[in-house]
Amino acid sequence: MQLTKQLLNEIADVTSKAAIACYPYIGKKNKILADKAATDEMRNQLNKLNIDGEVVIGEGELDEAPMLFIGEKLGTGNGPCIDIAVDPVEGTNFAANNLPGALSVLSVSHKGNLFNAPETYMNKIAVGKDVPKDAIDLDYTLEKNIKNIAESLNKDINKLTACILERPRHKEFIKELKRLNVNLKLITDGDIAGALLVTDKKYNIDLFLGIGGGPEGVLAASALDAFNCNFQGRFLFKTDNDLKRAKKMGIEDLNKKYNLNEIVKGESIFCATGITSGDLVKGVNKIDNNYVTETLVTHKNSQIGIIKKEVSIT
Repeated sequence: MQLTKQLLNEIADVTSKAAIACYPYIGKKNKILADKAATDEMRNQLNKLNIDGEVVIGEGELDEAPMLFIGEKLGTGNGPCIDIAVDPVEGTNFAANNLPGALSVLSVSHKGNLFNAPETYMNKIAVGKDVPKDAIDLDYTLEKNIKNIAESLNKDINKLTACILERPRHKEFIKELKRLNVNLKLITDGDIAGALLVTDKKYNIDLFLGIGGGPEGVLAASALDAFNCNFQGRFLFKTDNDLKRAKKMGIEDLNKKYNLNEIVKGESIFCATGITSGDLVKGVNKIDNNYVTETLVTHKNSQIGIIKKEVSIT
């Protein structure tokens, strides 16, 4: 059974209304309230849909998070069994400080098709569709990956641009990229959006790499799959709690590298609505009592594009 166009439009409505719910908190310096507003609205909208949904990527487990927790059941229960991955506000700091790039993100797929990622770090590398899958590997040196990507794209290395989170943990990555004379786009938050910059040449990003959230890796992979991009990730288990999560989720090989088709096993719908304007989509715009949103929608069996919605709030 395929995911329907109706469901695609409904999921786009969910992220659109979650973004609008966050709008009053843009620039108010309170990321917790911004996140809560979007999360509450996302739950409210998902519970109206005729699906038998379960959160597989959320914000902790029931005893850890009062928000959209892993294992939470959503929808009316009448409809297809759906796995749900959520990030109601990707870039909470962006929203709280009115900075570019805050998104409301949601992905859905048939039951069992989305990898149930533990809330640990993941080492990731993502490239566009013109770079073959076997050209990148987390076990290659960074220099070898860069040379392979340059060769695949028929570019000089000094013409490549890499996107990476500006974090202390990436000090050696950044140092090596500079040594190789690779151009850098450093981002402060938002590694879902960062990974999606490899999907289109207009963004001028040839690879995304670095260590970020595992759940965010699954969400990014859901969109990258629709663009026929390539991605590889490896979870990093550093603490006893990390190891407990891995065991609970049935992960036995702690050093395993996951390719795209192991993270997203079938068709999925991915929606990302802009809260504040960024590279991918424009943010929420309020005109009188109307809100205009832009949502990036991806689905492998449908046309990929930007959906604009106008919502009247009375």
